[in-house]
Amino acid sequence: MVADPASPSPAGERLRISEIFLSLQGETSRVGLPTVFIRLTGCPLRCYYCDTAYAFSGGEWCTLVRILEQVADLGVPRVTVTGGEPLAQKPCLLLLERLCDAGHEVSLETSGALPISGVDPRVLRVVDIKTPASGEMDRNLLENLDELRATDEIKFVLSDRADYDWAVAFMREHGLHERCEVLFSPVAGKLDPATLADWIIADRLPVRFQLQLHKRLWGDVPGV
Repeated sequence: MVADPASPSPAGERLRISEIFLSLQGETSRVGLPTVFIRLTGCPLRCYYCDTAYAFSGGEWCTLVRILEQVADLGVPRVTVTGGEPLAQKPCLLLLERLCDAGHEVSLETSGALPISGVDPRVLRVVDIKTPASGEMDRNLLENLDELRATDEIKFVLSDRADYDWAVAFMREHGLHERCEVLFSPVAGKLDPATLADWIIADRLPVRFQLQLHKRLWGDVPGV
């Protein structure tokens, strides 16, 4: 990522960015597709399993114009805006709109703790539901469930059987599998992926099992 020099752009026209890079999408229904990632700095949550804690602080200010230029230079149509928690920076909404206007296929990865109602309707929204073991279950913004569209995706990151049972009950209570795609992921190093797969098969759940492909390929390092 190349940061802007001192810029006269108003605060609403710039964001603090941790990194911009090209990789394969490691999760969601777009797994395996070449994708540009824009990782915004900052997050109000502290999930115990977070693998992007380096994005909690630091980063560099970058204007929306420069961000769009860097994305265009990387030469692929798909873009994921992530964090940290990208919606913690209000200009994120404008960035998402500008990316869509530029013809990109845009997805947003968000913790589910902040409103998604203002996100451009052209954006695929991947919304976390925090489970008990995450330590942040109380931050789930249930109003977001009323905003879900068929093009959105809900993600549960699971640490153990208790998390799994809670997620299944939550999914069924709110009819999430009838609204959009539901993703179940194991916490790396905590819940054996094969065990989670067995539970899903045994219960015949209408969910998509997923692993973090990028970790399988390159390990737990930034920028891939």
